Amino acid sequence: MSQIETKCYDVIVVGGGGAGLRAACELAQAGLDVVVVSKVFPTRSHTVSAQGGINAALANYGDDKWQWHMYDTVMGSDFLGDQDAIEFMCKEAPKSIIELEHMGLPFSRNEDGTIYQRAFGGQTLNNGGDLAHRTCCAQDRTGHAMLHTLYQKNVSTNTQFLNEWFVIDLVVDASGQVAGVSAIEMVTGRLYYLQAPATVLATGGGGQIFQSSTNAAICTGDGMAMVNRHNFGLQDMEMWQFHPSGLYGTGILISEGTRGEGGYLLNSEGERYMERYAPHLKDLSCRDVVARCSMTEIREGRGCGPDKDHVLLKLDHLDLKVFNEKLPGITEISMTYKDIDPRKAPIPVVPTCHYAMGGIPTNFYGQVISHNDQVKNHIVPGLFAIGECANVSVHGANRLGANSLLDLVVLGKSCGQFIHKNFSNFPTPNPGKDDIDRAFRRCIALQGKKKGEHHVALSRKMKQIMQEDFGVFRDGSAMESGLKKLVDVRQASHDLMVHDQSQTFNTELYNALEFQNLIEVAFATAVSAKTRQESRGAHSRVDFPDRDDKSWLKHIIVDQSGKTFFRSVNMKPTFTKPIKVKAREH
Repeated sequence: MSQIETKCYDVIVVGGGGAGLRAACELAQAGLDVVVVSKVFPTRSHTVSAQGGINAALANYGDDKWQWHMYDTVMGSDFLGDQDAIEFMCKEAPKSIIELEHMGLPFSRNEDGTIYQRAFGGQTLNNGGDLAHRTCCAQDRTGHAMLHTLYQKNVSTNTQFLNEWFVIDLVVDASGQVAGVSAIEMVTGRLYYLQAPATVLATGGGGQIFQSSTNAAICTGDGMAMVNRHNFGLQDMEMWQFHPSGLYGTGILISEGTRGEGGYLLNSEGERYMERYAPHLKDLSCRDVVARCSMTEIREGRGCGPDKDHVLLKLDHLDLKVFNEKLPGITEISMTYKDIDPRKAPIPVVPTCHYAMGGIPTNFYGQVISHNDQVKNHIVPGLFAIGECANVSVHGANRLGANSLLDLVVLGKSCGQFIHKNFSNFPTPNPGKDDIDRAFRRCIALQGKKKGEHHVALSRKMKQIMQEDFGVFRDGSAMESGLKKLVDVRQASHDLMVHDQSQTFNTELYNALEFQNLIEVAFATAVSAKTRQESRGAHSRVDFPDRDDKSWLKHIIVDQSGKTFFRSVNMKPTFTKPIKVKAREH
């Protein structure tokens, strides 16, 4: 292990997506020595795939208030969201949009020069009234525009980057202080210990646990798995959002912005079925609602195509100007991957895994909270998490569309500000040799094995189990069976080998490490889903079809062994009255 080199920084940010870059530029502007470590070039991070927009009550289309935005977010979360954190995010939203605009983000514009805002799912005026136009966008490529804007801002602030470096694990000393990360420089295969008093995980989601996902291949739950391996606990992992409109046969995202611009869903009978399920919000109901309705249509035989296994998204009634100015990306995707011109024919779509509402428990400063059989609500010193890998919880049981990009910038900035303000109080890391070596063991073991399981076959098994037993609709007996099979796959993941023993861009090694991360995420998901005996938000159980606030209005924590613990939901906002628990409105 003597070949390990050490690099020292003030702050390490793991992940070069929207959350990581927003935190990094805040830290770099404050004069801290910050490095962003990313396994891909930052502008290839998955934030680039976000299409529809970013929510903020700018009131460019009449009256709007952050309190109404907060109400919609709490209602959308099916009351599993923490109201103090949701209040903070929605209150900061308008300021964050102006900051992005000043950085140079090219928002679409109205004729009077104000930022264009489209309608989006679950967004209303006056606490459940008419549809709100609250979603700021840059055509249908908002994430792309944001990611490039934030990257350029970081270049201007002299943020350091270690691009195409793979982070293996956290380095944690004997006292429980996180002292940095272990990493591999992918082009050379060299091992490095990256040391810092503050480590920020901004590693994104883990949707690759499912067969069908809008998530890129890089979305492998790396940060969540690192936290789980150290037994800090993962929260609400049963809550996975299935986007109503994944492009049939590919899983590529077809933006909710299509429905915000006037598109709607049809079944095989040509019926606009959301009018039947949700007469008020219709096709712009919350995503979990629309996804379940689409799957119900398919399950009851009203799906489209020869196999009746998808529905249709109708856009061909829209003005050509809408396609050219607001939906050029969607038009290109449909024509490229399905040879369908949406200006002339409907797009085949099906609910597809899209987003992790669960993740690493944190407060809205990004501080990671450990909760297990040893400690309760314990702040992990030196460790922060932001973005999709974190559970603040601003999304609860179901995220509103266009709140994800907002989460990245509001909480990324908040984390950066907190670290800067408190940096002088952070102890200097001083891990022992064993602490550092422990963080490399997984990688060293893979490189040294000549016999064992191969990750490709095991990954295929995991994805099939998750898709069949933990998808849109869940059942106790199927989950029981699925969990047993996952436990076997997880056990086998400890006995992996890689054929390729080369050093330069050994993708087989990195894929194996990523699979070991994914199986940890899948296991935590399965345990949480089996534990929650109710239907709430994205978690829909056919054997427990109703929401049970008396027994289950609480967060579920899963530790490394599969034990479960509970945390209360925060119902006490600071600046406004609490939103009382009630039935959701559609």
